[in-house]
Amino acid sequence: MRLAAIDIGSNAARLLITEVVQDADGKDRFNKLNLVRVPLRLGFDVFETQTISPEKEEHIIKTIKAYRALIDVYGVTEYIACATSAMRDAKNAAPIIEHIKKDTGIEIKVISGDEEASFIYENHIAENLDKDHSYLYIDVGGGSTELTFFSDGQLVFKQSFNIGTIRLLKNQVEEKKWDEMKDFIRSKVKGFKEITCIGSGGNINKVFSMSKKKDGKPLPAELLKDYYKELSSFSVVDRMRIYNLREDRADVIVPALSIYVNVMRWADAKEIYVPKIGLADGLIHILYEKIKGEKRKK
Repeated sequence: MRLAAIDIGSNAARLLITEVVQDADGKDRFNKLNLVRVPLRLGFDVFETQTISPEKEEHIIKTIKAYRALIDVYGVTEYIACATSAMRDAKNAAPIIEHIKKDTGIEIKVISGDEEASFIYENHIAENLDKDHSYLYIDVGGGSTELTFFSDGQLVFKQSFNIGTIRLLKNQVEEKKWDEMKDFIRSKVKGFKEITCIGSGGNINKVFSMSKKKDGKPLPAELLKDYYKELSSFSVVDRMRIYNLREDRADVIVPALSIYVNVMRWADAKEIYVPKIGLADGLIHILYEKIKGEKRKK
C-alpha cells in the first residue's frame, strides 16, 4: 500500500510518499519512496502581515499541483495534507485552501499546535528506547516549537509554543514567551527520571549530518552549544559557503539551535537523539492506522 503525506510548514512544504509492507514476522514496515521539499517560506509573509501574499499563494498552488502529479504517478492509495503555524496565523488561509482544493482536488487541514505535537509522536520512537529515561520530543519549525513528554511509556504532556525559527529571525518572540516556555518545562519535568531528548525538524537533521555521528547515536547538549556559538559567529553568506548550506537553511539554523539548546538546558537533558522523522512521517502513521481501523469495521 502506498501512502502520501503533505506537510505545509512555515518554512517549507514537504511531500512524503511511503510504501507500507509487512515483513516475514507480520510487522508493518514503512519504506520511504520519495521526499520532496519546497522552501515556500510562508512564515516570512504571515508573521509580519498576518496574510499570505498573492505571490506566495501562486507558489503554494504550483507546489501542490506538482505534489498531486507525483501522488498520481506513484499510484498512491490514500493521502493526507496538513498545514501548521503559518496557515494557522494567516487571515486569508481559508480562501487559499479552497483555491487549492478547486485546482488540485487536495483538501488541506490546518492543524492546531497540540495536534502537531501528537502527530509527531505517532512515529513511536520512544517506544524503541530504554525505559530508564524520560523522553522529551522537541520539534522546531518556522512558526512554533512542539514539545511532547513521556515517562514510563505514558504521555505526561504535549504543548505548543509560538517560538519558531522565522519568528526569531523577524524578532517577533518577546522575552516573556521564552520565560513562559522555561517555567513550563521546569515545572512539568520536575521529579521524573533522567530526560533524554528526541529532536525533529530540518535544522536538527542538518546539525546531525554535520556532526558525522553514526545513525542511532545521540548528540551531546554541549555539542549543540558549540555549533550554536560557531555558526552564530558567521554571516548567512559565510555559513552557506563554509558549511555548504542552502540559504533557506543557513538563516534558520542558528535560531533553531538556540531553541534546542534552551529547551535541553531547562529540561536538564544531556543528549538528543535525531531519528530523522517529522510531522510528515507521523501523518503517514495516522493515515495508516485510520485505514486499518476502517478495514476492521467492514
